[in-house]
Amino acid sequence: MSYADASGVKLYYEEAGSGTPVLFVHEFAGDHRSWEPQMRHFARTNRAIAYSARGYPPSDVPDDLDLYGQDIARDDILAVMDHLGIERAHIVGLSMGGFAAVHFGIHYPERALSLVVSGCGYGAPKGAQSQFRDEVDAMARRFREDDFVAAMGDYAEGPTRVQFQNKDPRGWAEFKEQLQEHSAIGAANTFSGVQGRRPSLYDLEAELSQLHVPTLLVIGDEDDPCLDANTWMKRTIPSSGLVIIPRSGHTINLEEPALFNAAVADFIATVEAGRWGLRDPRSTTGGIVTKGPGR
Repeated sequence: MSYADASGVKLYYEEAGSGTPVLFVHEFAGDHRSWEPQMRHFARTNRAIAYSARGYPPSDVPDDLDLYGQDIARDDILAVMDHLGIERAHIVGLSMGGFAAVHFGIHYPERALSLVVSGCGYGAPKGAQSQFRDEVDAMARRFREDDFVAAMGDYAEGPTRVQFQNKDPRGWAEFKEQLQEHSAIGAANTFSGVQGRRPSLYDLEAELSQLHVPTLLVIGDEDDPCLDANTWMKRTIPSSGLVIIPRSGHTINLEEPALFNAAVADFIATVEAGRWGLRDPRSTTGGIVTKGPGR
C-alpha cells in the first residue's frame, strides 16, 4: 500500500496512468474509492491520483481533534503532491474536497494548473452558519455515541443523495456500503474539525475575486444548499465557469459520471490549450442590452 506523509499522518493514495497529473480530493461521504469512475477515465490520458483524507482508513485516523481542520485539509493536498514529486496538478474536489481545492487555489496558486470545485457550498451563507454548525455538532455526537452504521445509512439517504438513489440504486447501494465502512472517530473529528470550523465562502470574497487559477464549478441543480453559493462564486471568481447538471444532487461524480467526466475533460483540455482566460470585463458592467452605466 502507498502512503504520503503529512506532518506525521499517513495518507493512503492510489495512482494510475501517465501524463499531466490530475489529483482527486473526496467529499465527507466518500474516500479514495469514490473517484473510481474518474480514475478509470482520466488514467487513459493523465496521471490520475486519488487519496483518502486523514480520518478515512486506510489513511491514519488521529484521535486528536486539533489534527483536523480546513487549513490542514488544504495542506494535505500539498503533502500528497510533494510526496509524489508533482510540481503542478489539476485539482478536482467534491464538497469537502471542493472547499479544500478552493483554499489550495487561494494559498498555493503556483501549484495548481486548474481547479474543479464541485458540490461546494454546504453551510456557506453567513445566515446559515449557526444552523449548519448546530447540525454538524449534533451529527458528530451521533457518530461518536450512537449506532454509526445506522447514522451513516441515514446520511446516505439525505435530501441531496436521493437523486443518486433514484437514478442508480446499485451505484447508490455501493456508495452507502462504503460510507458505512468509515471510521466513527474519523467521521466525527472530520465533521467537527473540518466542516464545523471552516470559514464561510462569503468571508473569502476578497481572495476569490483575485483567484486567477482556471476554475470550473460543477453543481447538480437539486443540490439546494449549494446552488446560491455557486452562482455567487461564478460572479466572484474571474477565472471561473459554471456547469449545472439537471435533475441531479450532491454526489455528482458518481450520480452522473459520464457528464461529470466530459465536463472536466473538456475544461482541462481548454486550460492546457491556453484558451481558458479571465472573464471579459465588458460582461460585468451592469448593462442588460447596452454597455452599461458609464460605458
